[in-house]
Amino acid sequence: QVQVVESGGGLVQPGGSLRLSCAASGFTLDYYTIGWFRQAPGKEREGVSCTSSVKNTYYADFVKGRFTIARDNAKNTVYLQMNTLTPEDTAVYYCAAYPILIDPHAYCSEHVSSGSNYWGQGTQVTVSS
Repeated sequence: QVQVVESGGGLVQPGGSLRLSCAASGFTLDYYTIGWFRQAPGKEREGVSCTSSVKNTYYADFVKGRFTIARDNAKNTVYLQMNTLTPEDTAVYYCAAYPILIDPHAYCSEHVSSGSNYWGQGTQVTVSS
């Protein structure tokens, strides 16, 4: 059974850091495009960062320089290191796996609604003092 499970969310103060994990089971990450998406209350789900290989990554402008996506194929896990968090980063963060290696920018921008995505259940990130 193909499954992705997120973990690592929580409550953090502005300026703080969190590391989210996306553990995959039932498939090998090497052949999938992986994305982190988020959805804040009252807003549409949006692409945060996506990767199709260790060196092929994309970041949305609003996280560039603060977030880092990393694939550990040996552990079949993708991480999202989030630094310098602000209240605007508060959202449910979702991991998704797409069964084709495509340009990560295209994946983050155009495939959020794809029926081919395997979605995790989401992890809440709350940035508040």
